[in-house]
Amino acid sequence: MSRAPLVFAAGVFYPGGEHITGWRSGADASSYLDLDYWTRFAQTAESGRFATLFLADELYVWDRFRSGIEHGTNVRLEPFTLLSALSQLTTKIGLAATVSTTYNEPYHVARKLASLDHLSHGRAAWNLVTSASDEEARNFGRDTHLDHGIRYERGAEFVDVVNGLWDGWDDDAFIFDKSSGRYADRSKLHVLEHRGEHFAVRGPLNIPRPVQGHPPLFQAGASEAGRALAGRTADAVFTLGGGSLASGQRLYDDYKRRALAAGRGADDLKVLPWFSPIIGDTEADAEERFRELAELTPERVQVDLLAHYLGVDLGERDVDETFTFDFDHENFNQSKSGYKGIADLLAQRPYTLRELAWEVLRRRFTVGTPDTLAAHLIERYENGAANGFILMAPTLPDTLTRFVEHIVPRLTDHGIYPGEYAGDTLRENLGLARPAGRYAA
Repeated sequence: MSRAPLVFAAGVFYPGGEHITGWRSGADASSYLDLDYWTRFAQTAESGRFATLFLADELYVWDRFRSGIEHGTNVRLEPFTLLSALSQLTTKIGLAATVSTTYNEPYHVARKLASLDHLSHGRAAWNLVTSASDEEARNFGRDTHLDHGIRYERGAEFVDVVNGLWDGWDDDAFIFDKSSGRYADRSKLHVLEHRGEHFAVRGPLNIPRPVQGHPPLFQAGASEAGRALAGRTADAVFTLGGGSLASGQRLYDDYKRRALAAGRGADDLKVLPWFSPIIGDTEADAEERFRELAELTPERVQVDLLAHYLGVDLGERDVDETFTFDFDHENFNQSKSGYKGIADLLAQRPYTLRELAWEVLRRRFTVGTPDTLAAHLIERYENGAANGFILMAPTLPDTLTRFVEHIVPRLTDHGIYPGEYAGDTLRENLGLARPAGRYAA
C-alpha cells in the first residue's frame, strides 16, 4: 500500500475506562491497583497489534467538586512504575507515560525514559502535557497554574533539553573491554551545558543513549501553542475525535503543514484522533449500551464535568433554564481546546444546562456496530483525516476486548491494518526512523 499502515494506541484516562463513572460497569474497582489487571489490558492490546499503550496521568485528586470524590475514579498508579513492570510481561507493544513538563525536571524524565527504553528493548514513549489545573499547582509550591503561554515555552525547552541529554553519549561510546580496562570512550561523551529561560542543565545523563535514540514523543495540545509545539517536536499527536470528515481533514492538514514548516517530513508526525466507541451488536444495542453508561453517571457529575471544562462552579444554576456563559478565550488558563468546543456548541443553538451537559457527554463517544465503527475508521484513514487512532475505551476491559475481537479483523481484512508487528521497537511499529545523535559524524 502507498500509505503507512493504520496504527492504534490503547489509552487509559481513568483506570476503569475513559469515562469517569465507567468503573461502575467494568472490572472490580479494587483491581486497578493490581498488576494482573494491567497485564490483561496490555496483553489484550498487544494481541490486537496496537502500537502502544498510553497511560494518561494527573498529579492531583479531582476534589474541586464533591461529586468528583464521591462518584469518580480518583486514584491511579504512577505510570513509569507500572510500565516498567509491564515491560517484562509484554514483547512488542509500546509503553507511553504521561509527563507534565510543568511539574517535572528534564534530567529526571530523560533518565526514566531511557531506563524504560532499555528495560523494554526499545518500546518506551512519552506523552507531553503542560498540565491544566490549579489543583496540580498547589501540590508543587504554587497557588495557581503557570500561564498557558509560559507553560508551552517551558514545554518546548523541556523537549530540547531531554533530547540533548539523550544524545550526550554516542551510540558506540561504551567499550566494555575487560582486557584493557576501558569501560567507555571519553571522546564520545558530550556535556550539554544547557542554559535557557526555564532550565539550566549541565549533563551528561548517567545512562547510555536509549535504544530508540529518542523514545517517541506524543502530544495532545490543540491550542495554537500546542499545535506549534507538536509541529516542531512531536512524533505523534492525539487530536479530538468526532466532528465531520472535513473538520478532521483540516486539522490533519494543519498538523502536517506545521511539521513541514519546521523542516520535517509530513510523515514524521502521526495524527491520531481520539476514538471512544460504544460497540453494540446492532445499532439499537449500541444505543442501549450508551444509555446504560449515561444512567451510571449522576446528573451532578455531568454538570460538574462541564463546570470543570469551563473553569467555574455551576452548582447554583438551574439545570432547566437556558444556559448562557461569557467566554473569555484569551484569559482562560486550562484546556483551551475543550473550552472552545463548548463555546462552538452554544453558538449553534440554545441549550439548557441539563441539555448541554448531556450533549458534551454524548459527543465524547462514537456509537455503532463493528461494521459501522470500522467503516468510520476506514473513512477517516483513507481520506486523509488520520494516520491512526487512540482508542479511549469508555469502559474496561470489555470495550477493548470487543474492539480487538470484532473491529480489528475488519480493518485487517480491508488491508489497512497489519497482520503482525512491523518490528521490535515502537519507532518501527509507528513507521518512524531512529534519529541519529546530534554529535554523530
